[in-house]
This record gives sequence, C-alpha cells and structure tokens, in this order.
Amino acid sequence: MQNADVRKETGGSMTAKVARVICGNFLEMFDFFVYGFYASTISKVLFPSDDPYFALLLSWVTFGVGFLMRPLGAIVLGAFADKHGRRAGLLLSLALMSAGVVCIGFVPSYASIGIAAPVIVLLGRLLQGFSAGAESGTVSVYLAEIAPPARRGLFASLQTWSQQVAVIFASSIGIALRLTLTPEQMTGWGWRVPFIIGSALIPFLLVMRRSIQETEEFQNRRRHPGLGEIWRTLLINWRLVGVAMMMITLTAVMFYLVTAYMAGFGADELHLSQIDSFLVTICTGFANLLWIPVMGALSDRIGRAPLLIAAAATIAVVSYPSMEWLVAEPSLTRLFIVEMFLGSLYGMWQGVLIISIVEIMPAEVRAAGWSVAYSLTYAIFGGFTPALVTWLIHETGDKGMPGAALVPAAIVGLIGTLLARKHLGQARVAAAPAPTFGK
Repeated sequence: MQNADVRKETGGSMTAKVARVICGNFLEMFDFFVYGFYASTISKVLFPSDDPYFALLLSWVTFGVGFLMRPLGAIVLGAFADKHGRRAGLLLSLALMSAGVVCIGFVPSYASIGIAAPVIVLLGRLLQGFSAGAESGTVSVYLAEIAPPARRGLFASLQTWSQQVAVIFASSIGIALRLTLTPEQMTGWGWRVPFIIGSALIPFLLVMRRSIQETEEFQNRRRHPGLGEIWRTLLINWRLVGVAMMMITLTAVMFYLVTAYMAGFGADELHLSQIDSFLVTICTGFANLLWIPVMGALSDRIGRAPLLIAAAATIAVVSYPSMEWLVAEPSLTRLFIVEMFLGSLYGMWQGVLIISIVEIMPAEVRAAGWSVAYSLTYAIFGGFTPALVTWLIHETGDKGMPGAALVPAAIVGLIGTLLARKHLGQARVAAAPAPTFGK
C-alpha cells in the first residue's frame, strides 16, 4: 500500500510539473492561431483596406515579422535559461508573451487611430516573437530533463501536444462566435474576443508557472556558462545547428499551413463556410492530440530516425497531389480528408522531432542551441509561409500552392534526418561533447 501511495504521489507530482510548464506554451500557440484564424478580419480592421488583397498581405506579413524577433529572443532568453535556470527563463518568456497578447487584443481600429493601429499590432507581434524565440525550446528541454530516461520522447512531445490543445480551444471559440454573432459584429468586435480570453488567462498561467521547480539536471550541473561561452560552443558546432535547422524546416512550413492558414484558406480560397473550416481544424487538432504523444512514445521503443524518415518521405510525395485533389472539387468532405491526412503526417513528424533536437544539442547549451536552431528556421521559413503561399496563389492562380510549398520543405527535412541519423536517440543527460557532422 505504501509503494502504491508513493507511485501515486510521484505520478501526481510529475503530472503537475508537466502541466505547469506547458501552460505558457499553450498561450503562445493560442495567440498565434487566433491571429492566423482572423487574419482576414484583422486586415480589414487594423490595416489600410482600400485594396483587400494588399491589406490581407500586409496582415500576413505582420504575422511573419514577429518571427524575425525569434532569433534575438533565442540568443537572449535561451542563454538566460542556460545561465540562470529553466524556471527563470520560462517565467520571463511568459511575461513578455503576455504583453504581446494585450497589445493586439486591445488596439483601436485603423479608422480610429490611423497608422498607429498596425504599428501597435507590429509591436505586439515583435514582443510575441521575442518571447517565442526561447519559449518552445526551454519547454522542450525542461520536459526532456525531468523525464524518465526511457520516456523522453513521450515527455518532450507534450510541448507540441499543448499546441494542439490551443488549436482546439481557439477553433472552438471561433465556432461559438460564428454561431452567435453576425458578420458585422465579428468585424466590429467579435474577432477581439479570443485575444481578450487569452489576456484573461495570463494571471492564472503566471501563477502556475511560478510554482514550477528547477530541473534536477540543471541544479546538479557544476557550472553554467555565460552568454559568450554559450555562443562560442554553438559556433564550434555550427554544423549541428545547421542540421537541426534542416530538420525543423519541415515543421516551420507545415505547422502554419496545416493549422492557422488552412482555416482561412477554406473560407477565402475554397469558399467553404468559416464554421466548416473551424470544425475541420478542431478535428485535426484532436487527431494530433493522439498522434503526437503516440509517436513520441513509439520513438522511445523503435528509434527516432525510422519514423522521421517515413513521415518526411510521405509528405514530399503526397502533399501537392492531395491539395490539387482538394481544390479540383472543393467540399467539406475533401477538406476534412486532406486536413486529417496531412495533419496526421505532421503529428508523426513533430511528435518525434522535438526530442530529436534536444538530444543532438550539447547539454550545457541545450536551451540556447534548441532555441537558436528553431527560431532561425521559423524566421526564414515558418512565419512568412502564409504570406508566400497567398502571393503564389495570386500570381499563379493555382490554389494547390500550399501543397507545393510542403514538397521542398519535406525534402530538406529528410536530408537533415539522414545527416543526423546516427546521433538520434543518444540522450546526453549529463554535459558531453556535441556530435559533429561531416567529419
């Protein structure tokens, strides 16, 4: 009986640790999704709207500009977490992220304050991008460091699992608003409701995060390098960072296409109802609630590389044909099939990628290394992918461009996986020399 009580207490403690650390990651992703879901409405309210296409493009570019701050956030906040601890880094990133949410949710319209409106939105996106530069990386590292050795894949996958919870929550709010408000009300004030809800969650999430404990591995480390030493270590291992970026490229492109972009794509390009698009997005999120942890756990048993290779190769082959099949005869059924199929492939890839990047990084600079690789990739590819696809559709007239954009990203991710293959699954819990590539 005593052993059972101990197991129960330990399990409860571990569950609480995981919940406290992923709560901020949930807020970050929730706000990113909400912006993507309402990019079209935001373009009409907060940007000059004489030309609807140009206003929408500006809205997506502003969405992408936030990603340019991610590398700077990774440098500053990632190094901060490696020097001062995972807990301190997570609290700081959540506070900065919260300020960005408030900026966007409460900014007056362009009609009220003119050019100041998009400037404030841009400021909010820059704050969000800066905080996000280290948020996901520090969360992933924290989860990997508190995980039992044989379950690191499962634990690390919970970082991206929390993002799917945010997808479902944001989409559910979207459906409720569409069912209860008129289009005029949505444009007037309804689009702000999700941002206001996100703002209301901030105090609760900050309290949760303040209660997390530092990881035992970080506490046991004899020394914690400063910013200069961290960057010297990463520069020495530039090949490692480059390979990690290749692997992350597929995530950076696919994540926002399958989630935030597709909700608007279904309504704007396929002329399906907004509610139908939200319903499909919710279903995709629920599917990934299953696929991501299952694949993370499966990688603990059969290895990281086989699952990553299978996912990337399949995405490269099927993405464009599946999108062309969808746009040939747009319907809710086809959108559901394509979204569930691509979303499941994303879950397979992403459920294994998180722990893979953690494992190939040197332990003493793990948070900074993960964050730099992730944020640089997102700055180059992820944030501007919706804007690029919007432009490609406009220029080519081919609405299958979202699928075409996934093909080169999948090929790059596959090559990165093959380069890192022999190093995947090597969990360097204690500080150890980083693997080198190309030697």
